[in-house]
Amino acid sequence: MLVGVTEASDLTRPGGPARQGARRVGVLTHMGRPAAIDAATRLIEGLYAAGIVSALPEDDLDQIDPRLSDAVTVLTKPVAADSGVELLVVLGGDGTILRGAEWVLSSDLPLLGVNLGHVGFLAEAESSEIDSIVERIVDHSWTEELRSTVQVTLRECEQGEVVWSSYAINEVSIEKAARERMLEVLVEVDGRPLSRWACDGVLLATPTGSTAYAFSAGGPVIWPGVDALLMVPLSAHALFARPLVLGPTSTVVIELIEASPTFGVVWCDGRRSAELRSGMEIEVRQGLHKLRLARLSEAPFTDRLVNKFGLRVEGWRGAAEAGRESVLQPQRAWSSP
Repeated sequence: MLVGVTEASDLTRPGGPARQGARRVGVLTHMGRPAAIDAATRLIEGLYAAGIVSALPEDDLDQIDPRLSDAVTVLTKPVAADSGVELLVVLGGDGTILRGAEWVLSSDLPLLGVNLGHVGFLAEAESSEIDSIVERIVDHSWTEELRSTVQVTLRECEQGEVVWSSYAINEVSIEKAARERMLEVLVEVDGRPLSRWACDGVLLATPTGSTAYAFSAGGPVIWPGVDALLMVPLSAHALFARPLVLGPTSTVVIELIEASPTFGVVWCDGRRSAELRSGMEIEVRQGLHKLRLARLSEAPFTDRLVNKFGLRVEGWRGAAEAGRESVLQPQRAWSSP
């Protein structure tokens, strides 16, 4: 029996909300984890008690207690704009949230991340706050933050034939395929050559992705409100191989030159990939869609950095002097007392 499920008579009443055109909220999680199933069950139960039906991927429905059958319906990928789903709640870490973005990006629906992982930088709340999350959804009480994406196109250099295309929310990584060899790439920015690198790879990240792979590779953290594109060479054998912050409308082309000792692999958010061979180029530019992240807290990005990375701020006296709440004891403005 799953934790948090109420009596069957309360959940399977004939002609319930699922059959009366009730509000719909998408729910996506990693159903292979008991903690994820428990959190999803509590969320579905809370929403149903308020007359809201939860839409889940068809493969996930059999993981939900049968007594919740009237509380759920099928969620299709991508979520259609006219599906009636008003919000997608993703329970998991950043990887699961990036998977959830694939369901709503093209339909321009907001996504709310609930952390079940470790850092959960894209998440807005913790699984322990399910009750408060339900209240905010019921009241339509959330704001939205737009996050930029990048469009990725792989093509043959000579013929110009498009071989593959995709998008990324965090980053595009061009990585070497052979551990013992380096890639030889030529980098072009806005139609002009920038540099030629022998390297392990190159990252092109959005401000959202600046706290992910690019951060680990030595790139700067970019505030979400900054419209920019970040380029980070990976272990480049060159004097000029520093992270670069480019304009939001810049177009970057990276060509794997014929003399490259090995071929490469292009990854988008670590989820979608294609092979990059000599004589091919990858073009990265600002994406057509923006990810709508639902926000329940008005905490500034600085506080998010401090809280997510556990940064030391002891001794800061600004809060006491200004009469503001200290980030040493962060409180969510929306949490129930």
